[in-house]
Amino acid sequence: MQQTAKTPSDCADGAATTPTGRFAPSPTGRMHLGNVLSALLSWLSARRQGGRWLLRIEDIDPQRSHRDYALRLMDDLQWLGLEWDGEPLWQSRRGDIYEHYYRRLQAQGLTYPCYCSRADLMATQAPHESDGRRVYPGTCRHRPPQPGRAAATRLVAADEEIAFCDGHYGEQRVNLAREVGDFIIRRKDGAWAYQLAVVVDDALTGVTEVVRGRDLLLSSPQQIYVARLLGFTPPRYIHFPLLCNAAGQRLSKRDSSLDMGSLRQRYAAPELIGLLARLSGLQPDRTPVTPQQLVATFDWSRIPTADIILTAPSYHQ
Repeated sequence: MQQTAKTPSDCADGAATTPTGRFAPSPTGRMHLGNVLSALLSWLSARRQGGRWLLRIEDIDPQRSHRDYALRLMDDLQWLGLEWDGEPLWQSRRGDIYEHYYRRLQAQGLTYPCYCSRADLMATQAPHESDGRRVYPGTCRHRPPQPGRAAATRLVAADEEIAFCDGHYGEQRVNLAREVGDFIIRRKDGAWAYQLAVVVDDALTGVTEVVRGRDLLLSSPQQIYVARLLGFTPPRYIHFPLLCNAAGQRLSKRDSSLDMGSLRQRYAAPELIGLLARLSGLQPDRTPVTPQQLVATFDWSRIPTADIILTAPSYHQ
């Protein structure tokens, strides 16, 4: 993936519509500090434009998603002062909608069953030379169907360059066939895959802007491709640097000392927002602040592009 740094104004498309952002967490555990940063930046970006901010609960993984986590997540957002517009959208209740658009992709002759196991994929795929990613080689594309055998569904990736302007990292150019390969839109267990569900939900709820960590940057061309096949206008994508631990690893829900259960015991909400504002370049120090107080001065040009390394003195108090 090639990228050239540009300012957000370079990416403006002039579309006349209500700016609408969203936060779409998976309820598979308690939010950690990185999730909170994602919520804060997407909320600020939408509110700075006078727009809406939606909450979507991405609970399409029945094995890992739990309603209790979703309810805690909503309570944490309210405690932080990050209020959303309208009712939360639950993906687990939208299976019929995903089925409709899945069949539209099937009708275009661009899907096929994939019987590869994880072990098969690891054995047959060489890591991408630049970052260790594995590109699916199309193993099952020309295999005959095997009735009665569980299969995922893959979407044939276009052998063409998809270009888009990320609102923070600038111009991006990706050849899906070479850099991603055919990707899954429905899992072997029947669950809907992220790349299909997210496109459908963003389009049908009027999302115009998607703000998320740069680890999902390569998802954008896949989602643009799916959106185009379904006749949707893709939203604008803005990615931001990751919060990483001292070893340079991005935060995960395994970092229990930085999850909301622990953070709420150590900080008042304005203190936590102030910490994130300093880490992300929105203010020079950790002065306690509310999200509302940051709206007037929020600007993507103040956010760094390099990942943000957390050391104990930077967040302990």
